[in-house]
Amino acid sequence: MLLILCPHCGPRNADEFSFGGELVRRPGPDTGQESWRAYLYTKENLAGWEREQWFHGSGCRRFLEVERNTITNEIRLVRDVAEGTA
Repeated sequence: MLLILCPHCGPRNADEFSFGGELVRRPGPDTGQESWRAYLYTKENLAGWEREQWFHGSGCRRFLEVERNTITNEIRLVRDVAEGTA
């Protein structure tokens, strides 16, 4: 079982969340097609620490940034995306 420490609700089972994928910087509106194609379809799929987006749908209904080790599922950072707090 994977526990995510929600900054608003406390420790919760990962079943309460929806996984939104790795966090990548969105390209500006004036960038070319290649930048948008890479943003939409190319994922690094790292083995190790990765920043991801999760949505707490069964709790506070907020988007969270989670830094998780994809090998061990250890979590070392959870923060609210809107508030930017750890």
